[in-house]
Amino acid sequence: MPNGSRVSRKSGAIQSQPCTIPFGAGYEYTPDFLVIYRTTLGPAHLQKPSLLVEVKPRSEWRANWRAWSTKWKAARRHAIEMDWRFTIMDEERIRGQALENIKFLRRYDDLVYDEGLSLEIIEDVEARGVVTFGDLLSRRYPEIHRAEGIGHLWHLLATRRLDCDINLRLSYNTELWIPGHE
Repeated sequence: MPNGSRVSRKSGAIQSQPCTIPFGAGYEYTPDFLVIYRTTLGPAHLQKPSLLVEVKPRSEWRANWRAWSTKWKAARRHAIEMDWRFTIMDEERIRGQALENIKFLRRYDDLVYDEGLSLEIIEDVEARGVVTFGDLLSRRYPEIHRAEGIGHLWHLLATRRLDCDINLRLSYNTELWIPGHE
């Protein structure tokens, strides 16, 4: 990858300070995040390109846009070279329920569960189309194993093997489905 970029190809990931981009006479710029969207099934034109993101408070970028425009132009060129998009977001735009849910699910991402049971749960959801978290938990886990079941279902969401509307508060009423079958 050009310009020292080292980016994981993990689908559905958010990477902090993903690359360093040279610009101007000996300067370097490191964007805040790279959002790698999960790969969807279907034609290439429906694939969502990764998004290189700079986050700044609105008051700062409005006051400094001329001084920072050179590095942001370099970031846009770099993004185009990588088949990404580049955007600048203010902090207000990224705060909200989706961010809270992502932070909550992150703790379940690296947990390990029985793959056979994971496949059974996924098949169950696929057969039913849409199911609430609470209903799936009750169907798959007896009361004595509820705590393990909660972790397992959050893990399947965190690893994007199950999907939900990430913009809504996660709860027992959260509707789950198979990614790509919304």
